[in-house]
Amino acid sequence: MSVRGPQRESVREAGGEVPPEGVEGAGGAEAGPRAAPDLSDTPPPIVRGEPVEVADGVHVIPDGRVELVPNVGIVVGAHAALVVDTGIGPRNGAYVLERARELAGDRKLYLTVTHFHPEHGFGAQAFKGVATIVYNQGQRDELRRKGAAYLDMFKGLGDAVAAELADVTLVEPDVTYEGCAELDLGGRVAELRPVGPAHTASDQIVLVDGRVLFGGDLLETRIFPIAPYFPPYDTDVDGDGWIAVLDQLLALDPEIVVPGHGEVTDAALIRDVRDYLVYVRAETHRLRGEGASADETAAAVDQAARARWTTWERPEWIGLAARAFYAAGGAA
Repeated sequence: MSVRGPQRESVREAGGEVPPEGVEGAGGAEAGPRAAPDLSDTPPPIVRGEPVEVADGVHVIPDGRVELVPNVGIVVGAHAALVVDTGIGPRNGAYVLERARELAGDRKLYLTVTHFHPEHGFGAQAFKGVATIVYNQGQRDELRRKGAAYLDMFKGLGDAVAAELADVTLVEPDVTYEGCAELDLGGRVAELRPVGPAHTASDQIVLVDGRVLFGGDLLETRIFPIAPYFPPYDTDVDGDGWIAVLDQLLALDPEIVVPGHGEVTDAALIRDVRDYLVYVRAETHRLRGEGASADETAAAVDQAARARWTTWERPEWIGLAARAFYAAGGAA
């Protein structure tokens, strides 16, 4: 692993469980099942299928549009491989590790995650001791602050989710970094770049050879952007920051975009998500300025956005995005 310019890496000698601290937010309360949408009627969140090569050496296990299943990346170079996201819980983590080993053989393995949320990183224990786990400093800190509370909250989303999380152990990364980090995999370079706060306080993108972008939940294909605004449990989602990050991603002009959920596509997705967030922000600020309450604003924006983006799924996230912009105040 190489870190260039003013950035640095710090190797943590003590791995192990993450201290069980609650979600930080207004009031400092811990998260509970009522903080997130009900997913009890959705299919089990199981990572399935074989990796698909989307670019030279860059593979994705598609999410199949199953709720709480992420697109998982496996990037293979001449002497090392990088896994991006694990799926939810140790069973999914072990499955991803097996697929990675099939592609990478005896190459050195790295693991990173796009953000700390359970469906993206709570399978990391399967990789402990067999891969080098690399997070940015903010990801590690956010996992420490919120990991145990999110584990409890997600267990309340349905029996199938709880089953996958039953044996989870939250583990520390082996390496943390500040700034940006580059992994030289051998003829293939993966840049790890912190970009939060946006979807979370510590989102990270992974850019492979300047061409393939893993965007995590900054981007979803035909799914309303997931705005985890759960006061008083977690209010770190930053809509303005999210829009600014999307501007940065557009400037990168990636050829291939791997979203957190939904089909692999191109940079047009970045603009689609940006357009939606800009619309929600503008409408929220307009209604707030006219004296509408947060409830009234969320309901009106929800109705209007559903009518505009008729093919997008998970509209329950619209109102939460509006509430986050409403609470932030400011002008569009």
